Amino acid sequence: MDNIAERAESLPVLMRTQVGIVGAGPAGLLLARLLEAQGIESVVLEQRDREYVEQRVRAGVLEHGSAQTLREAGVGARMDAEGLPHDGTNLRFGLKTHRLDFVELTGRNVTVYGQQEVVKDLIAARIANGADLRFEVSDVALEALDSAQPRVTFEHQGNRQSVACDFVIGTDGFHGISRGYVPNLTAYERSYPFAWLGILAEAPPSSAELIYARHANGFALHSMRSPTVTRMYLQVAPDESLEEWSDDRIWAELHTRLADDSGFALTEGPIVSKGITPMRSFVATPMQYERLYLAGDAAHIVPPTGAKGMNLAIADVRLLARALGGYYAAGREDLLAEYSETAGRRVWRATHFSWWMTTTLHKSPEDDPFDEALALSQLNYVVTSRAMATALAENYTGLPYEHDWFYR
Repeated sequence: MDNIAERAESLPVLMRTQVGIVGAGPAGLLLARLLEAQGIESVVLEQRDREYVEQRVRAGVLEHGSAQTLREAGVGARMDAEGLPHDGTNLRFGLKTHRLDFVELTGRNVTVYGQQEVVKDLIAARIANGADLRFEVSDVALEALDSAQPRVTFEHQGNRQSVACDFVIGTDGFHGISRGYVPNLTAYERSYPFAWLGILAEAPPSSAELIYARHANGFALHSMRSPTVTRMYLQVAPDESLEEWSDDRIWAELHTRLADDSGFALTEGPIVSKGITPMRSFVATPMQYERLYLAGDAAHIVPPTGAKGMNLAIADVRLLARALGGYYAAGREDLLAEYSETAGRRVWRATHFSWWMTTTLHKSPEDDPFDEALALSQLNYVVTSRAMATALAENYTGLPYEHDWFYR
């Protein structure tokens, strides 16, 4: 009897749902929301606690289509009330500022709204609807992916549990476990010879729109998170020590790199956080295996220069929501079968755009005069050619989606 009781206690608690989602970042949470709108059940599992997920500072620029997707999902009200619509951006080089008017060039704009705010909105909506969302899970494993009923097993609140589902979606980021379950995966990777030192400062933005600056000392970006909080970045060496950068040194270098001949004035304030982020491009293919599908950073990483990371994740889950909707509404399997190929077209376009923005705006660590001349030629071409300006604006504001997110 004791052996029977011990075996019973060791067996996982079994649950059943239609879609198991590993990772509660913007990709996983938004997919769950889009599925819910189609009457499709899901369970969302997250390794971190809720506070960590909601406070994790990441990207802050939403493409035109990404913002519209959040509205379609019913979680765009706070974004529309508190987000900052930007109709253009500024390129600064040679001490001159050149504004690109996105709306005039493409009819689209972007919205500055932090990733953590998107996540807060999605979590609040899921909890309000009583849908299954579990934080602080551990020891996650995927099983029987080649069967009609794959499983996700995990530890939660001291219990071993198992979710049986029709499909498993890996939205657990670059360091998650899901990608490791795709056999014969091909990975394409590029590490860049520089990093970003990023700060959050309690200071009103010094510009109404973002400033991308190429300077002899290196790249700088002036961004914002709200009317009272500024987000800024400096190009540094990938092995740079954060201890070498005092607040005074950071502000001095920002003043230098963001200066122009119009008398631009940078507003300072207390720096509340700072960190160094390496720059990489990474694409894994295929993004699916049997009943497992990858989305967002689990499948691809781009350098942040082109503001594509979160937007690619949103585009991925739009496709998955449509494909899963087609499967459950009409038994269609073609949309799921085409997911990697369809998503991959956008992923590679964004990867190229991010690479182009990064290499054009950053100083070569070798101080190569050839690279410098090429970069300045590219920037001059952008600000003097409507065709080049339009190409940049199209990519930055987001190319049109190939399909609607919902099943038709």
